[in-house]
Amino acid sequence: MTTTVAIRGLPPGQGQKGRRDFLYLLAGATGAVGTAAAIWPLIDSMNPAADVLAVSSTEIDLAPIQVGQRITVMWRGNPVFIDRRTPEQIARARADDDDPDLIDPATDASRVKQGEWLIVVGVCTHLGCIPLGQKPGDPLGIWGGWFCPCHGSHYDTSGRIRKGPAPKNLTVPPYDFRDEAIVRIG
Repeated sequence: MTTTVAIRGLPPGQGQKGRRDFLYLLAGATGAVGTAAAIWPLIDSMNPAADVLAVSSTEIDLAPIQVGQRITVMWRGNPVFIDRRTPEQIARARADDDDPDLIDPATDASRVKQGEWLIVVGVCTHLGCIPLGQKPGDPLGIWGGWFCPCHGSHYDTSGRIRKGPAPKNLTVPPYDFRDEAIVRIG
């Protein structure tokens, strides 16, 4: 024998249905909140860490760099070569713009924003070695740019690959000049 209890103002049998609907709604809401709480750490882990965000861009004061001097700065864990080129280096790079022997053709003007400043990521595009040429006395390669000691790639004064197994030119990072003496990389 089944007994139904009437809830205030509801006909017999309607009270059970209202309770069941409430329990379904409560279980669904609990499941949704639980799912969101379980998925949030996964979504949050895809955001860059604070230390990565801190080095996503860097500003360099160019004022102390002399003509013909090269410096190395770190950006996103990679060395970046900043070269204040001499008029002779610029002329040599521009003279080679139309050379049919360029492995990865690019003009000097497409690789620099201001003629005397060349800014490239200092990682060989063959297997990731650091090319030589930043320090006085380092071998500069046949074209006076950089020489990768790992497998013999030669880069010119515009960072273009001229000889060796490297398939591409040294990468030009995103950068802009804040003023005459400050450059922001990244």
